[in-house]
Formats: sequence, structure tokens, C-alpha cells
Amino acid sequence: MKHANPPNFDQSAFKQALGQFATGVTVITTRAASGQLIGITASSFNSVSLNPPLVLWSLATRSASMPVFRANSHYVVNVLAASQLDLCKRFATVKGDRFEGVSHAEGDTGMPVLDGALAWFECHNRSRYEEGDHVIFVGEVERCGVHENAAEIAPLVFQNGQFHGLKPL
Repeated sequence: MKHANPPNFDQSAFKQALGQFATGVTVITTRAASGQLIGITASSFNSVSLNPPLVLWSLATRSASMPVFRANSHYVVNVLAASQLDLCKRFATVKGDRFEGVSHAEGDTGMPVLDGALAWFECHNRSRYEEGDHVIFVGEVERCGVHENAAEIAPLVFQNGQFHGLKPL
């Protein structure tokens, strides 16, 4: 089997090129064994399969949340609406209790579902793949839901280092 050729670009060029791809923004939530709620912002979410229903996302191996996500049986992928930019930033930057004052409900598996999310996917932590400096998590979706006014709500999108809302063309 032939191996990949070495890259002909540096890391900043790679990041700039990746930044041109617009992605939705999610907050992945779970509960530690201690009961503490954990959540992180992620734009690395994607669908994998309809049958069985599978989704994926990735997390940096150096993330402080990695041990909890790696060990837990379940997590929730919360797809953010454009109006939830503050939540996105909170779960990306706040140190300490990121859930303080954040409205949420407990899903069927006890994991937090954020109020106002455009959509949510309650997942069994099916498999994990270490690749480079990240771990790819594949979740088997046990339950999902969509905001009752989803057709009227703009999603939160990240592209070229900036956040955007989308309007139909």
C-alpha cells in the first residue's frame, strides 16, 4: 500500500484552506461520573449513516474533557441556532461551570439537552478512533429532535474565522 506524500504546505495554510468550508456549530454535552455537567463547542459534526443512524464529531486529544467523553456511554449533540452565539462562545471559552445559568433539560439517558437548540441527537458512544491530534467519536443516535420552529430559525455557521447565520437563497 502506497503512503501519502508529505504535505507541500504549512499548518497555517492548511487552517486557512479548512476555514473556507462553512460548518454548523454544535455543543456536545454529557455528564461526568461525579454528576458534573460537561459541554464543549464543536464544529466537527457530520452524519455517517442512516441505517443504523450514526453521527460523528471529533475532539482534540489534549482537551480537558477528553477523559469524560472517552469513558461515557452517552452524549448529546446540540445543533445551535444563530441566536445561540453566546452559548457557543461560553462552551468554547468559559472555565469552571459552563452550565451555570444555562437552561437545559435532561434527556432520556440523563444527558443535558440545551433549551432552544435547533436540533439535538442523543447518542450512544459507539466507537472512537484516534487520528492525528484528535479522537473521532462515532455516536449511534438513540433519540433526536428538532426545534418546533426550525424552518424559521437560522442555524449558527462558522466560516473563515467568523460566525454567520444563514438565509435561504
